[in-house]
Amino acid sequence: MSDYLASAKAVTLTYDSDIEVITPELQKIQFASSGQIILSRPNKLRATRVGGYADVELTFDGSKLTVFGKNIDALAQVDAPGSIDQLVHRLRDELSIAVPGATFLLSRSYDELMMDVLDVKYIGRGVVDGVECEHLAFRNQDTDWQLWVEVGSKPIPRKYVITSKAVAAAPQYTLRIKEFRTDVDLAADVFAIKAPASTKKVAITDLSAIDEVPHGIIPGGKK
Repeated sequence: MSDYLASAKAVTLTYDSDIEVITPELQKIQFASSGQIILSRPNKLRATRVGGYADVELTFDGSKLTVFGKNIDALAQVDAPGSIDQLVHRLRDELSIAVPGATFLLSRSYDELMMDVLDVKYIGRGVVDGVECEHLAFRNQDTDWQLWVEVGSKPIPRKYVITSKAVAAAPQYTLRIKEFRTDVDLAADVFAIKAPASTKKVAITDLSAIDEVPHGIIPGGKK
């Protein structure tokens, strides 16, 4: 799977994601989002995520990272020269932006996925969205995670589940990859942000209302 993903020079995919939170009353609540990812190796990326509380677009052109919070009409840019690999590490390590599924975009995704793994099990076969997959389970100190990989000549990760063992009630993050294509011709402007002229420019640390999980209670669940 890792070799297949790394060999793809251009990729488009759509996905659904679910993230669970535990309330002070120990009730488990799940928030759902969907989005699209377009990448051109080594250094161009566009990602979108639309949920009940946020509508976010991220673009990277090899020199700048732009994050556009459509729901708050605010845009942030930072200099980010380098590759997609370098961008993903910077998002996690410097900007504290959680991108759980971004590991699959890395050129060495196997090394990243297997880091700190203590136990591996092959569970067998499973079916995700009608596609037969190999099902594997992994454990490290703080999390258990599972992976379903499509059987055949296109070993695509179809489902990815992370279970947080260090949090009471063990909340999960689930990623399901839907349409996945490598036979794509990408337009030159696909990695450009198209924001209205009225959009305000802010520091990336001020984009606090773009998370998959809303802050506090939003009446009616509106963006």
